[in-house]
Amino acid sequence: MSNKILVVDDEPSIVTLLSFNLEKAGFEVLTASTGNEALEKAQNYSPDLIVLDLMLPEMGGLNVCKTLRQNQMFIPILMLTAKDDELDKILGLELGADDYMTKPFSPREVVARVKAILRRSNQVNPVKQQTEDFKLAVGEISVYPDKYEAFFQGDLMTLTPKEFELLLYLVKNKGKVLTREQLLSTVWNYDFAGDTRIVDVHVSHLREKIEKDTRKPLYIKTVRGLGYKLEGPKNEYPDR
Repeated sequence: MSNKILVVDDEPSIVTLLSFNLEKAGFEVLTASTGNEALEKAQNYSPDLIVLDLMLPEMGGLNVCKTLRQNQMFIPILMLTAKDDELDKILGLELGADDYMTKPFSPREVVARVKAILRRSNQVNPVKQQTEDFKLAVGEISVYPDKYEAFFQGDLMTLTPKEFELLLYLVKNKGKVLTREQLLSTVWNYDFAGDTRIVDVHVSHLREKIEKDTRKPLYIKTVRGLGYKLEGPKNEYPDR
């Protein structure tokens, strides 16, 4: 069964171009031209991924992304923007987008990015070779790869697909220094150069959910000039 992609853009030529290339690559394609239509189709058709333009009538792409995440819909989002403004890109990632591309773009690269995001999502929850309760744990973090669930201090964490994949990879590689480029290649599955700030934003999101003080993290440590590593806290929090 082919993956279902929702393409959201108000420019018919771009919708046609992306639809043609995605269908040629074997995907089923749905389309929307406004933010409200995008939300409706996301709710009714449960796409596997959304290609979402930033500049849309009625409701902009940033608000669409924010609304989806607020409604606990963690469908992977590849954001498209005609702006070369760093703030727009970072805002999109902060609101829960998994990746972004700036127009003009190569449709082949869009297809490659879509495949990379979906490939990672599918690899996180493969055909089960472990028991249903297989768990990876570091300190008070528990990750269940087969269930696609993560817990902190016993509470289920609310994570986007990319945040979950990043946390899972960090936990699997506890104590190892992982460069931004390595994380981008492995977690985002890029076979080409990408913007490593995507990694920094997602690490920041994870820290907000597991660190008491994000400026002095106990779990996800920054290794200056290289990247990050995940460690178990050496001491329990003093107020527990």
